[in-house]
Amino acid sequence: MFPVRPVDQSPHDQGRDVVEIKAVSVNPVDVKVRSGGDPDGKPKVLGFDAAGTVRGIGPKVTLFQPGDDVYYAGAINRPGTNAQFHAVDERIVGAKPASLDFVHAAALPLTSITAWEGPV
Repeated sequence: MFPVRPVDQSPHDQGRDVVEIKAVSVNPVDVKVRSGGDPDGKPKVLGFDAAGTVRGIGPKVTLFQPGDDVYYAGAINRPGTNAQFHAVDERIVGAKPASLDFVHAAALPLTSITAWEGPV
């Protein structure tokens, strides 16, 4: 188990970071990242798609407030979403649709991006 850091103490915080995770999903990219391993042997938190609630905000955050429910696909260059808390740049986060629970919202980000970018 990895220690949980408050959002404002994340070593990756850029001042735009937010979320307490409520649900995550697993995608083919998660399997690919896991199978690659780290050449330096350092542990890595996996995961991309997540849904959760904003618990804290960095000093540059303007799009969300604590208590907002959100969903997003994380970034390859930061720790993953398979954690209790996750620092994520607000600019890649969206408001969770009210019609979806956290589990269903977490299943959307990478799959919907893939569908959007796919051939017509």
